[in-house]
Formats: sequence, C-alpha cells, structure tokens
Amino acid sequence: MLPELRFALPGSAPLDPACLFAAPVEAVWLEIGFGGGEHLATQAAAHPSVGFIGCEVFENGVARLVSAIARDRLGNVRIFADDARALLAALPDRSLSRVFILFPDPWPKARHNKRRLVAPATLDQLARLMTDGAELRLATDDPDYLAWMLEAATAHPDFAWTARRAADWRERPADWPPTRYEEKARAAGRTPTFLRFLRRARR
Repeated sequence: MLPELRFALPGSAPLDPACLFAAPVEAVWLEIGFGGGEHLATQAAAHPSVGFIGCEVFENGVARLVSAIARDRLGNVRIFADDARALLAALPDRSLSRVFILFPDPWPKARHNKRRLVAPATLDQLARLMTDGAELRLATDDPDYLAWMLEAATAHPDFAWTARRAADWRERPADWPPTRYEEKARAAGRTPTFLRFLRRARR
C-alpha cells in the first residue's frame, strides 16, 4: 500500500495538501515524526473528514502505520517519508488546522541543540502554515527540551499557550491518544508533558 499512500513534493509549485486525498476533506492535520503511527492512526479513525499527513523517515515506523491503515481501512492518511522541513517549505499559507510534534528527539548534548525540531525557525514556518486558531500540540519527557520548547513557543508572537493550571500540561487530554514513546517514558520513570498552543489570529 505504500506507493498509494506515499507522496513526493512537486517541483517549484506549492503543494495543495487537500488534493492528496481521494475524497474531499474539511481540514488537514499534520504529525511530524509519527513514530509507530499509533497516535496518527487513532486520530484519523476518530476524524474521518480530516485529511492527515504523517512525516517519518524511519522505515519501521512507516511500516507500522501502513499496517494500521490497512487494518482500519483508513482513507484519510498520506505519508511523507522524508525530512519534514522540506514539506513545510512546500506547503501554502494557512493550509494546516492542527500540527502534532510528539516526543521528538531531544538532542540532549548542547552542541546538538541546533538540531532540535521545535525551534524558532520551525515555529516561524508553522505560524505561516497554520490557520487562525489552529492548534499546535507538543509533547516531551525530557526536562531540558521542555524548557527549550516553552521558551521558544511562549516567546513566539504568533502562538498562545492554552494552559491555565498544572493539570493542563501534566495530564494528557482525552482526545490525545497515547504513543509508545509515552508508555516507554512512563515505564522508565520519566514524566511526559503535554503542551497545547493556539495560532493567534492575524491582524
């Protein structure tokens, strides 16, 4: 099924993500680094009118997601098996209604921090791509990366943190399916954190 689900970027023209799906979709959601695909597949099953794009470079994760798509007969998922930054650059403004970046590689060594995905340059791209009021969901079990994420996202003028109480980041919302990385973190005694930001309305 992978040839049917996988897509490549067009040459120089912007990619209209809604055109990737056989049936019309009401919105497009993006998950960057979907791991084993369990979160993406569950979301796709729960929201059949939404088109889902999943980015993942590791073959095992792609294979697991393809298996879930086949098992659950999901027609609203497409896969970009390459660097997500290239996809972000190819998408048009205001084309995404929700973005997930869940448990990305923390690149814990200081000299590697520049490789972290959640950074000002990525947030700038997402601010361009997300519709007004669109939601950005981030998760990590690394305390240093958590501080990094919060510093970058709360300082960005186009994003507003939704948390009002401690439970808002300590507890995973009911509509946020768990991932194997969350389960692995808990088994190792690490505490996951769940962050939700909204794209502010443009002036």
